[in-house]
Order: sequence, then C-alpha cells, then structure tokens
Amino acid sequence: MHNRRHAQTGQRVTLNTHRWWRDAVIYQVYVRSFLDSTGDGIGDLAGVRAGLPYLKKLGVDGIWLSPFYPSPQHDHGYDVADYCDVDPLFGDLAEFDLLMTDARRLGIKVLLDIVPNHCSSDHPWFREALEAAPGSQARARFHFAEGRGPDGAEPPNNWHAMFGGPAWTRTTERDGTPGQWYLHMFTPEQPDLNWRNPEVGAHFEHVLRFWLDRGVDGFRIDVAAGLFKHPGLPDSPDPEADARTRDSVNPLAWNQPEVHDVWRHWRSVCEEYTARDGHERLLVGEVSVPTAREHAEYVRHDELHQAFFFDLLSAPWNADAFRKVVSEAMQDIAGTGSTVTWVLNNHDQVRTVTRYGEPTTEGSGLGAARARAAALLMLALPGAAYIYQGEELGLPEVVDLPDDVLTDPIYRRTGSRARIRDGCRVPLPWSGAASPFGFTSGVEGAKPWLPQPAYFAEYATDRALADTRSFWHLYRDGLQLRAGLPQLGEGTLRWLETPPGVLGFVRGDGLVCAVNFGTAPTSAPVSGTPLLSSGPCAPGVLPGSTAAWWISDCTNP
Repeated sequence: MHNRRHAQTGQRVTLNTHRWWRDAVIYQVYVRSFLDSTGDGIGDLAGVRAGLPYLKKLGVDGIWLSPFYPSPQHDHGYDVADYCDVDPLFGDLAEFDLLMTDARRLGIKVLLDIVPNHCSSDHPWFREALEAAPGSQARARFHFAEGRGPDGAEPPNNWHAMFGGPAWTRTTERDGTPGQWYLHMFTPEQPDLNWRNPEVGAHFEHVLRFWLDRGVDGFRIDVAAGLFKHPGLPDSPDPEADARTRDSVNPLAWNQPEVHDVWRHWRSVCEEYTARDGHERLLVGEVSVPTAREHAEYVRHDELHQAFFFDLLSAPWNADAFRKVVSEAMQDIAGTGSTVTWVLNNHDQVRTVTRYGEPTTEGSGLGAARARAAALLMLALPGAAYIYQGEELGLPEVVDLPDDVLTDPIYRRTGSRARIRDGCRVPLPWSGAASPFGFTSGVEGAKPWLPQPAYFAEYATDRALADTRSFWHLYRDGLQLRAGLPQLGEGTLRWLETPPGVLGFVRGDGLVCAVNFGTAPTSAPVSGTPLLSSGPCAPGVLPGSTAAWWISDCTNP
C-alpha cells in the first residue's frame, strides 16, 4: 500500500500497490443472451443480477456488460440512442443500481461497454442534423459532405463500410430534394460522430461521469482505434479492405494520431475518481491495429490502462504461431508498463471449439480438446484475461441457424453467411432437456430471441457443474490456482526447450505451462504429476492437444 494526496482536498488516500486490473479475469456478459427474467426471450439486467452468484462461484474478478442503452437494436445495442439510460428491453436505471449493489457485495467489478465512434440514427443529435441545413452546427457533429459527380449523386469518397456496402448514405432535404451524404463505417443506422467537433468530446465526458457516479469500475471502449478520420476524407487505395477483412484496415478512417489525446483525457477523468477513494477505474480498448508495436501506443502510462490483444484469438492452431504472438505481446505491450489483455473468444468471433475443430454442426472432440488446452495457456500467461459467456461451458458455434432468424446486420447488408456473428450469440443453456433450457421462464411457450439447438442440453450449466470433467470445472480450477499465484500481472516469461509442436514456458513465480499442439503424445518439460491439465495426463507425458501446469522451484525445469 502507499499514500497519495487528493489533488483537491489535500487529504491522503490509500492506494493498493497491486492494481486489480493488471491480472484480472473479466467475464463478458452479452446481456440479451445471458439470462431472461421476464419471459420475452431476451436477456436483461435482472437476469445478469440473478447470474452473479454463478459467476462468483466460477471465480471471475469482474464482468463487462454489452450495451444496454436505449437503442433501436439495428446492431444489438451498438447503435446507441441515449448513452445515459437503460433500454426498457433490459430494465431501467433502478435495476442497474440493484445490479451494482449486488456486484459490490460479491466483490465483482462492473465494466460498461461504451460506443464513442458512432451513435444511432435515432439519437437526438442525428435527428436534429437531418432537420438542419447543410453547414449547420447540428451537422458538424457528424461527417456530412456534398456528393461527387453530376448533381452530387456519387458518394464523397470511395470508402466501404466494414459491414458491407458504401460507407455513405445520401439524405433527403426538408424540401424533398436529394441532399448531402453522411458517413457510417458500419451501417447507415450508425452514423459516425465527428470527434474534431469539441461538442462530441464534451458529451462523452458527461457520459463517463454519469456512469462513474453510479459506481462502475470502468469501461470497455468499442472501436478504440476509430473516432478520427483523415481531415480531407480522401479516396482509399483499397476501399473494400475493411469489408473484406471485417477489420479496421483503412488507414484513412482508423488509427489517426489525434485519438490518443482522447484517451489521455479519459484517463485523467478516471484518475480523478481514483484519487477520491483509492480504487482504480479501468479503461480497456477494443484496439485493432496492424502490429503489436502500434497496439502498445494505446496503453502508454497516460492513455488506456489496457487494450484487447486479438492476435492470440486469430492465431492458427500452431505452436510457432502462438509463440510468435505471445513473444511480440510480451515485448511490445508489457514493455509499456501495462499488461497484456488476452482473449480467445468474444461476441464477434467464431467460438474456439468450432474454430479449432472440424466444420461440423456440433464442433468436434478435437476442437473441444484444443479449446481446453488454449484456455489453460491463456490463463497461465502474465496479464489479464477476458472470458466470453459460454466459453466456460465449451459451447460450440451454432452454424446452422435458418436464414429467417438471422439478425446480424452483416447478413442483412451482404446476404452472406460467411462472417455472421449470430452463431456465437445464441442464448445460454442453464438447465433442462429442451429449449429454452432455463434461459427464459415464467411465460408458457416463451422462445429465445435466437433458437437454441437440441444439443445445447449437453452444455447446460447444471450439467457442467455436476461433471468434474467439464469445461466449467477446468476454468474454475484454473481461476482458483491463478488467484493464488503471486502478482501474475507483473510476471515474466521464459521459453523452454521443447519437442517440435510443443510450446512451453516458465514464469518468474515458477509456474510451468506446456501445450502439445500435435496429436501424438510427447515428453513433458516437467517430470512430476501436473498441477492441472486440460485432459488426462500421466507424469512425464504430455498427450496430443493437451495443456498442463506444473509448479517448479528450478530455474531450468
């Protein structure tokens, strides 16, 4: 512990020298798919509150809530119409306050998802902009521009939206004539805000303070490398790169240098609240940039505390690939004084059980084994880790949803199922032998907003808790062991000499982790019985598609 003096009152505030976020394990709650308390088939805040004891038993340090703000739900809440309220679909502010009270009682931190790059086309600012004249202050909060070509009938530049189609939509003026165009890097219902306008920054400072005053522990920031566009809005040399990769590739639309000033200011706001009570508030960014070195620029000492490192999520199942990813992260990101924020799953990606396995409806045994091994690897790495709901159950991707139930705007805009995200968002199974598997109750015949396959019965939480061989117990045991390891977030890592296809390292506290990426058994780097393993593991042997932990007091196990 150490003391610091409050900047305004002069009183001394005690701070913990161990900063909770550096090695925290945060559970991502996709609210609409977690637990439904009303019987309408859509998860809500009361459902999250009911599930907190389950998460406490699992052993996570905190939760990140997907957007629950008022929204027309064109992109399931990432199109925000009011940043300082709760959509009636999910509850109200009173219910949110009850959730915060219960989370504090259980010692669970709460992070909110904030969406500063764009808002909803239903946001009062955008409705005002559509009613206002070209050149007005209302339109200056967004990116409105005249079209090119005869009568301005062509978009102002050649950019394409990440979710498919042009990044521009033309308006109709009040007199009924074709008007200016506005920029949207995702969907037309999500107009991009113009962060060069000081009103935008001032508004989001108000939003931060509104939720910090209600006791939240921090924010996950959507599209944190976004916000600013090149001031001239020139043509891109590869206009379809974002849509093709479904990533922030266009260098004119993302990762502009001015964005770092925003994160410095947001960090100062959080530090102000930290100085009041000694409890650090966290900023963790969704940062998608080409290299770990550029990623590291977002987590300098006065910017974001952390940023998701997606390279582990996107790495192929290969020992060399994983080693390269981890090495670069430890060198470039941990070198800033931050810690790496590891992630294997989230609400935008195919679940690991399916991603690492065979392309079948229910995943495969191979995919499940690899996903279990990857989980132990992630939890052994120095830094923080984020778990996506259902990951702890070993849920596979639902790959055969009928076209008529798909809701992802990527499918609506492109007609392609190739990159849709509905399959990882199917509501969780809690109990029972048939849908809705305890997800929704109280209303006869209630159906989840996305249909659950029959095989979800095998993954229900009640079965997982009862089976000591389940994914759930692997995660719970890993989290319990992890919690007892000294200063994991500050840990060092040294690679071990291992057979081909095996990745092994030892941390400064003596934890040894090894993963066999092959299918045949090989010798383990430590001779004793593992402390924990992702599958059956005899002393001195590491089976294929298996990870294991040992504790060693040797400097060269």
